[in-house]
Amino acid sequence: MIPFQIAVDETTLEDLKVRLADTRLPQTLDDVGWDYGIEAGFVRRLVSYWGNQFDWRAAETRLNGFSQFTDEIDGETIHFVHVKGEGERSVPLLLTNGWPSNFVELMPIVPLLTRQVEGVSFDVVIPSLPGYGFSGKPSRPGMNLSRIAPLWAQLMSRLGYERFLVSGSDLGAGVEMVLVKTAPERIIGAHYSNVYWGFARPDEPTPEEAEYFAATDYWSFAEGAYAMIQGTKPATLAVGLNDSPGGLAAWIAEKFHGWNQKDRPLETAFKLDDLCTILSVYWFSQSIGSSVRLYKEAFADRDLIKPGPPHRVPHGIYLAPGDQPAPRAWGERHLQNIVRWTPAEAGGHFPALEFPEAFAADIRAFHAQIK
Repeated sequence: MIPFQIAVDETTLEDLKVRLADTRLPQTLDDVGWDYGIEAGFVRRLVSYWGNQFDWRAAETRLNGFSQFTDEIDGETIHFVHVKGEGERSVPLLLTNGWPSNFVELMPIVPLLTRQVEGVSFDVVIPSLPGYGFSGKPSRPGMNLSRIAPLWAQLMSRLGYERFLVSGSDLGAGVEMVLVKTAPERIIGAHYSNVYWGFARPDEPTPEEAEYFAATDYWSFAEGAYAMIQGTKPATLAVGLNDSPGGLAAWIAEKFHGWNQKDRPLETAFKLDDLCTILSVYWFSQSIGSSVRLYKEAFADRDLIKPGPPHRVPHGIYLAPGDQPAPRAWGERHLQNIVRWTPAEAGGHFPALEFPEAFAADIRAFHAQIK
């Protein structure tokens, strides 16, 4: 394992600023808000803020304040954060996220979880998915969620953690599902943000499930075009996003808007500095192409949602109101041993970034129930 520090050279930073200053924004319709995609006024503010006010050096210093490493596992370079908890005995905790964020999304909960509370702290490990951030970019097809899970298991073994707690969201939750299915003896407990909506549907759903299916079907129609592009022709999309920081900002920020609680404006839910830090990691690592490619790999992953053998891994589910929360009947159909079910009061798809205190508290409460 090699200690890692982020170090963007000045030439690359200046190139970004020049490109942002030269952004050609398209003609837009008046008074349509977000109905046609990214809102014109917001993307103008975001591009200007990223280029003129955002302090990357301060963000770089802040991120480098967390212990980071890279390791070669089965031929893949994996970047990860590893911060040990306070006290002599702490609980190993693997955190894993998905698109369109990166490891930056999870950083706000690290100090909350590594702090000792009532005698309990956590050793936090946050690996960057292959093709994301400062992990290496797979050079051949097939690096899907089912293949990533054993990489995470090997990483935890190399760090000396034979058993560990895991918490995941989005694509990272898919990796978590595979870990539970293939290595249940190693998982202390599995904590999820929501329940995966793509499992097979029953012939006779409950009324709550029927309502949920209608909502997710509408969402897929109204909001899911991005997934079809990323899941079929990611290389085409990547050319524009890797070349234009304005295009990258629009593509990602629109998702932070659309996947949030509808009555919370984007700039209320998230700090522009946090959005710009996530964007900058994508830009400087040139990982947007390899990140969206994971959708195509996931779509072709036939093993992902195959039922696994019975196990005794306890499950905890955190459900934010802006994230199409699943009804409990749906969770009980597809996940074994649900011991905690938490309907959150606010938030959307990115709880660790938006409401870190509440999300970290739920992980702690889940662990307290199963220890």
